[in-house]
This record gives sequence, structure tokens and C-alpha cells, in this order.
Amino acid sequence: MSKIQSKTPNPKSIVIVAQVFISCFMALLMTFCMSIVLPGTIHESGWFATWMQRWLTAWPLAFLFSLGVGPLAFKLSTLVNGTLARLSAQRG
Repeated sequence: MSKIQSKTPNPKSIVIVAQVFISCFMALLMTFCMSIVLPGTIHESGWFATWMQRWLTAWPLAFLFSLGVGPLAFKLSTLVNGTLARLSAQRG
């Protein structure tokens, strides 16, 4: 095994890297969707360049927001899963 494979990754670094990818893809998809909502905009000259500018603006913001919202989402999902497990145990 190589040094890279034998090392156990730090869970916090995995979350940060995942947030980079998640925010990238979400910003890309959201800016694309918003750029085609207005009729005719996709057929305008320079549409792709405009979309890329908006994506490059949105991505860092999405990343910062995801760092703030991510911990809250994990806490809420833990709470919901615990509640569902208790309800399931009461029924079963």
C-alpha cells in the first residue's frame, strides 16, 4: 500500500473537500437553471460567458454558506434520525 492509501483521512478534511465539490456543483446547476429561466436568454450572444461569470461569483458564496449550513444540517439530520428510531422502536 502506498502512503496515501494507508493513511486514514481526517473526517473534518473530508467534509471540507466535500463542501468544495457540493458548492461547486450546486452553484453550477443553480446558475445554469437561473440563466435559462428567462425566455430567450440561452440564445443570446455571450450567454455562456455570462453564465460562467455568474457561476464564478456564486461558487465562493455557496462554499461559505455551505460551511455555515452544513453543521446545522448534520445536527438536524441526527435529531430527525434519532426521533424516527425512537418512533420505530415504540411501534415495533
